Amino acid sequence: MASVVGSQAIISGTFSIINQSQALSCFPRVKVVHTSAKVHGQIYIPEINWMLMVLCIAVTVGFRDTKHMGNASGLAVITVMLVTTCLTSLVMMLCWHRPPALALAFFVFFGSIEALYFSASLTKFLDGAWVPLLLALILVAVMFVWHHTTVKKYEFDLHNKVTMEWLLALCDRLGMVRVPGIGLVYTDLTSGVPANFSRFVTNLPAFHRVLVFVCVKSVPVPRVLPAERYLVGRVGPPGHRSYRCIVRYGYRDVHQDVDSFETELVESLASFIRLDALFRCSDARSDADYERENAFTVIGSNPLRRRISYDDTHDSASSVEIRVDSPTGSSRTNTIELAAVAAPRVVKRVRFLVDPGSPDAEDKQMLEELHELCEAREAGTAFIMGHSHVKAKPGSSLLRRLAIGYGYNFLRRNCRSPDVVLRVPPASLLEVGMVYVL
Repeated sequence: MASVVGSQAIISGTFSIINQSQALSCFPRVKVVHTSAKVHGQIYIPEINWMLMVLCIAVTVGFRDTKHMGNASGLAVITVMLVTTCLTSLVMMLCWHRPPALALAFFVFFGSIEALYFSASLTKFLDGAWVPLLLALILVAVMFVWHHTTVKKYEFDLHNKVTMEWLLALCDRLGMVRVPGIGLVYTDLTSGVPANFSRFVTNLPAFHRVLVFVCVKSVPVPRVLPAERYLVGRVGPPGHRSYRCIVRYGYRDVHQDVDSFETELVESLASFIRLDALFRCSDARSDADYERENAFTVIGSNPLRRRISYDDTHDSASSVEIRVDSPTGSSRTNTIELAAVAAPRVVKRVRFLVDPGSPDAEDKQMLEELHELCEAREAGTAFIMGHSHVKAKPGSSLLRRLAIGYGYNFLRRNCRSPDVVLRVPPASLLEVGMVYVL
């Protein structure tokens, strides 16, 4: 019975640790299945489950002796207890704000007892206790290679990004063509234009009429409130119709399907356009103190937040209405309808109801921008993602060439691709190749 309970605890703990490590970019992407609609932390990872099964069979067939298996299990258990004691001492000081003397007393009392058992288990290292240490070294090596290369790729993108001024000047020289539709460019950068997109427009001088640089971030918290999920800002002047959207997920959040994500993203852009117009018309704004083009707006938690009402029917149509209220409380509204692509026999409409207010230049610009967003949404959405290949710099050490050139590329080819993780439809996916020399 103790073995059954222990095995279930190991399986559940392994799933949780791998899921959190993946969210923090410390482990290759794997499939995470949320088995409960109510309990978000209840997950299942098929790849890890199969690996555990193979390891259990390999250890059993290899040892064929419960004594050696007990030695391996004993070292693993006492090491977990010792590490937990060390981490608990840090939590007492850093999180619970207890006196350091209390944390030290806790560590000395429990750590000394566990250290005796740990030293006793080390004496049986050659009799089977080496197995958990070997598995731990392999796991640490995989996590280190993945995390190190991921960080280096981000630094490469950060150093090779281009400014919006360069892109605007390039558009003027090449005679850039703006095609109908919305282009969602996925990038890890929160500022600037990624290098893969600059190479894309250099070789193919055309991109979509509405351009959105989407940055999906996994933050080290369990869940992000829906009202704080989207941060929207402008990239370049308003006439360029380019935006940046940072989408934040916690490590226990479930990624939305493409239809709901696309709808919420367009709603957030429409709300941002309205809030930005109100901000530009505000008399309290000072251009010397604040630069709007470099700022982000949290869509949903703003005091001028949109009011969303859903009108679902049981027949062949359903509608979603987004109302952006004016602070003046005016009842006159203009309607911009946005038809979304849906499944057969299901029609979705998104309507932005905005107060026309006074017919000044800012309001005309806002209405024109919303109309263009509506037309681009009807024309369709393309998902532009980078397809990377990593290799080590010339003259790198043998260990670095093996880790980056072979280890990381092997893990990348055998893990889930970003388009699958983000649930991007293959028919709308456009991949841009990029070679990273790290």
